[in-house]
Amino acid sequence: MKHSTKALASLCVAGSALTVPATAAEKQTFQLEEVIVTAQKRSESLQEAPISIASFSQDQLTEKGIYRLEDLQSQVPNLQFSPHPNSATTPRIFIRGIGLIDDQVTLDPSVAVYMDGVYLARSQGLSVEIADIERIEVLRGPQGTLYGRNATGGSINFVNRQPVTEAFEFSQQFTVGQRDKFYSKTIANAPVHERAALKLSYLKSTQDGFVDNEGTGVDRFGDTDREAFMLNALWRVADNVELRYTYDQSDIEDTPAYVAQAPTGFNVGKRPSKGSASVANLERNDVDSSGHMATLIWQINDAMEFKSITAYRELEAHTYQDYLTGAFAPLPIFTTDYNPDQEQFTQEFQLQGNYGQLNYIAGLYYFEEEGASDDFIDQPLSGVSVARRTEIDNSAYAGYGQVSWTPDAFEQRLTVTGGLRYSVDERKAKLAQNVGPINTPVDAGPFFGNGDNDFDNLSPSLILAYDFSDTVNAYAKYVEGYKTGGFSIRSSSIARFNEGFDEETVTSYEVGIKSELWQRRLRINAAAFSMDYDDIQVSVQSDPNNSSVSDVVNAGEATIEGLELDLTALLFSRLTLGFSYGYTDADYDEVLSPTGVDETDDFRFIHIPRHSINTDLSYDFPATPYGYVTASVNYSWQDRKYSDTTKKIIPVRNGIDDYGLLNARLALKQIPVPAGELEIAVWGKNLENKTYYISHFFTGVPAAFYGEPRTVGADLIYRF
Repeated sequence: MKHSTKALASLCVAGSALTVPATAAEKQTFQLEEVIVTAQKRSESLQEAPISIASFSQDQLTEKGIYRLEDLQSQVPNLQFSPHPNSATTPRIFIRGIGLIDDQVTLDPSVAVYMDGVYLARSQGLSVEIADIERIEVLRGPQGTLYGRNATGGSINFVNRQPVTEAFEFSQQFTVGQRDKFYSKTIANAPVHERAALKLSYLKSTQDGFVDNEGTGVDRFGDTDREAFMLNALWRVADNVELRYTYDQSDIEDTPAYVAQAPTGFNVGKRPSKGSASVANLERNDVDSSGHMATLIWQINDAMEFKSITAYRELEAHTYQDYLTGAFAPLPIFTTDYNPDQEQFTQEFQLQGNYGQLNYIAGLYYFEEEGASDDFIDQPLSGVSVARRTEIDNSAYAGYGQVSWTPDAFEQRLTVTGGLRYSVDERKAKLAQNVGPINTPVDAGPFFGNGDNDFDNLSPSLILAYDFSDTVNAYAKYVEGYKTGGFSIRSSSIARFNEGFDEETVTSYEVGIKSELWQRRLRINAAAFSMDYDDIQVSVQSDPNNSSVSDVVNAGEATIEGLELDLTALLFSRLTLGFSYGYTDADYDEVLSPTGVDETDDFRFIHIPRHSINTDLSYDFPATPYGYVTASVNYSWQDRKYSDTTKKIIPVRNGIDDYGLLNARLALKQIPVPAGELEIAVWGKNLENKTYYISHFFTGVPAAFYGEPRTVGADLIYRF
């Protein structure tokens, strides 16, 4: 951290020196476009936000081939995704090494995902395809002050495009590719009054998996079949009052991902093309998610705005997984049938504005959810079936505020920001479980576990920001983050389940620089951080003879340090270079077993490559009467990492070796046609056809999920 801080300080001084006024001959007529974000609950330039953030516009999402949340991994250093072993439609998200590896409804994620400011509490279904998105923001580091649910790792914000009243707009995209890939996205915006407009978005996406099912049931492992619909309505009730309503619905009917037997260590096996003929009745997943949201924005006066965000969401899912049928016998090691459902209600009030040299935001937040999950596990090799039912009833309350002050001193170059958030969580859970002989209907039986815990937390933040010039500024930041406690349905005893586990906290120290140099043709943003991670919710195997029994305890303390660098350079008027780098070093300082035994040396962080790099190069050719051509190449690389479990049961059992992926796209844009324009593009992903793992899982033997092979395709996009 010391060396990183010195490097950033040097960069601040150098950047300030580089921004001396240019002569008329030296001035350029082109520069990088400004990026607007809402990371701090208000619209501001990316360069002014004192936070490590990556933002992607709708055009960038299309050009980079980002169709779903997981595609962001190759674009954002220190961001990692992996499919949950029970369901590839449930992504596990890690930022700066902090994430959640389980999908229990009794556990909260460490990285919070929001849609237009509404918190999505459950990870199931987050693999839905991206529809009408204005931008996606990835906030790295704990978000302890301004966001609806505190998060220790970071946040991902989806910002949808709102309807416009000025004109009718329409766009249609068709994408086709290998393995019968088909993608269709339709968006229509219609003014219905000078103060009102409606927007409809519909998306359909299908593609065959790359592993055939030689047994019975669905034809392939890893098929994608996804559908999404969104209705947006805008009504300007008065000149200073705006009402928005959104309804969204998505359906995921993918088939299970293929779990392949894998070699130990960092070795990579041959990517399979077919499964075992002994697979029986492989089932398709079915995940339905929908939600209503109403947002009221009242511009009280030029200096004050009130906002109300009210939302209700529902989730219903069925996921199925077959584990290693044919690896040792004609039977699977086990199969899982997981059926969660959940509903949630959130209400948030915000008041923000400015008064003299002060900018402020204050808010109240309420969250409640009810849910249940039915879990069925068949273990043919041991001859037993397990039925489990869990019910949850959770509530959360929070009040927060943040004030920024720019004093007259220092030529108004210094801004001091202080924030505070008080959170209260009330969590209840019930558990029923029963074991019976295989191939016999098993009922979970009556509830015998009953957990009821309350948690509260006060999270402060302090930021000092200084403008060295109009285009170079630096900041130092102190922030605390918190994640509520919960219960583990795989606890070793009823008492352990009822007791549950406590909250975990993160204290983060960060220094950063935001700069635009070379007449705004070069953008360099960097951040160095050090985090004290305390009372970590660690899953420990309580029974050495039974890997399915584990307790979650607040047993861990760790230190995580790292660096993030984002660079964009407009090398020439038509050539743009993008480069980003992430470095993370994470170590457990202490881990104690439930009996107090020091197990620090037995634990390691997962999904945290030490180095990760992403680079882009794009060129826009001169315009012609038939449009203009743009070419882009992207290469992403990440260091080796671990991905199975934090416990070193077998040394280097679950390593993923370093790998790089090469993508490219060639497009002819703005082709003039009657009443609009066309875009035609060809693209390729993983052009070198690299064989690599995206995750591991231990089922008695090492097993892994493979990344997708080379895929090429074409886009046709019409807009008017």
